[in-house]
Amino acid sequence: QVQLVESGGGLVQPGGSLRLSCAVSGSIFSINPMGWYLRAPGKQRELVAVITSGGSTNYADSVKRRFTISRYNATNMVSLQMNSLKPEDAAVYYCYARIRGRTSSDGADYWGKGTLVTVSS
Repeated sequence: QVQLVESGGGLVQPGGSLRLSCAVSGSIFSINPMGWYLRAPGKQRELVAVITSGGSTNYADSVKRRFTISRYNATNMVSLQMNSLKPEDAAVYYCYARIRGRTSSDGADYWGKGTLVTVSS
């Protein structure tokens, strides 16, 4: 069983920072890519940032130069450093990973349960 467990959400004031982390566990051959999506109230889930096994990144325009995604291949972890947070960044943030299992030839998409980020004064 593959599990993605997020941590690090919470309440922060506008202009503040938070760091989200996600630990991936299970029978894993490879993870590519992994990253973060968000779902704001009343909206569909959308990309925040993803990173490949080689370190290539893709960010939503709204978070460029404010958020930084990092991955730690040895420990199957991914983090999202969020700086200069704005009220419009408030959402549930989901960890995402496309994982190939040790006994499969194809990858599959996996999601964490989400962590709530609230940006408010």
